Amino acid sequence: MVKTKKIFSLVIFSTFILHSLSISTDTFLYGGCTQEKYTPTYESNLNSLLTSLINSATYTSYNNFTIISSNPNDIVYGVYQCRGDISMPDCSSCIARAVSRTGDICPGACGSVVQLEGCYVKYDNVKFLGMEDKTIVLKKCGPEVGYDPGTIDAVLGGLAGSGGLFRVGGSGQLKGMAQCVGDLSFVECQDCVSEAIRRLRNDCPSGDYGDMFLGKCYARYSTGGAAGAHAYSKPHGKAQIVIIIIISLS
Repeated sequence: MVKTKKIFSLVIFSTFILHSLSISTDTFLYGGCTQEKYTPTYESNLNSLLTSLINSATYTSYNNFTIISSNPNDIVYGVYQCRGDISMPDCSSCIARAVSRTGDICPGACGSVVQLEGCYVKYDNVKFLGMEDKTIVLKKCGPEVGYDPGTIDAVLGGLAGSGGLFRVGGSGQLKGMAQCVGDLSFVECQDCVSEAIRRLRNDCPSGDYGDMFLGKCYARYSTGGAAGAHAYSKPHGKAQIVIIIIISLS
């Protein structure tokens, strides 16, 4: 039977951000699991896939793999991607950490997704590679500080028009960043980033920062300045874990 919906339990790390310190690429942003549990055959295939992800991340910042099985339910699809501005050693370390987090968050689950500050990992037994997904998986808006909405709009507009899978831009203290998962085409990436930016403009028009993560892309901005477009900084204040249920159509 072809599956058209997957139910994910999503875990989000939600906190205010202090923009004066650099954030670790291993910082946890969100993770999710499917409810279906795997068989011993699937577990073996999954272990092979995760090993391939970790090994591949030592030399390239994006890759996807499919582990074939005679039973369609035991086929495993997987992808990883690192943020476009981090080094290969940091990418490799981040992917290894993300893979470890999938096991911690989703023991026995057929599907899992983990987004860290510097990288992304997803696997499932239902094909999602090459498919668009504009479901909101994480939205964070900073406190309203009265920052000029026109400047934020201009920076986000620059990201929308710059093209490429990884995009950075800025104006003065305002820095912006956007990225698509590498299995999307140029047109699909453009469509996804445009949607993420549209939602950011509507939901976080003048905050200190804004993060909008969709299923296959994200757009972010920060007014913190600091040393680059990713100056989102170390968590500060009380953190909380929020559990929600979302429906993903991929």
